[in-house]
Amino acid sequence: MKFCDECGSMMKSGEGADHWVCGSCGYEVGREADETEDAWITDAQEESEVIDVSDVEDTGLPTTDAHCPSCENDRAYWYMQQIRSADESETRFFVCTACEHKWREDDH
Repeated sequence: MKFCDECGSMMKSGEGADHWVCGSCGYEVGREADETEDAWITDAQEESEVIDVSDVEDTGLPTTDAHCPSCENDRAYWYMQQIRSADESETRFFVCTACEHKWREDDH
């Protein structure tokens, strides 16, 4: 089952198994399969759901004193993300300012 990225309605099969059409707004999407994984990816998902930390200087992330386990640097960018259920605390992620090694810190 696939849902429309534009209006959220259920999409129907179009011409062939790789084509989907929204019955409400007419939005169409084709299938773009990743070579390593069988996945559905739309342009809207690529822009809004993918987090790229390779250019962390350009993202405006705040920095803090944190010891990098990879290169021994003492400065890192940080951000928080909810990855477990809503009744548990967020997870803190760090990205080293020197080598861009990424690690996380849980409250456990």
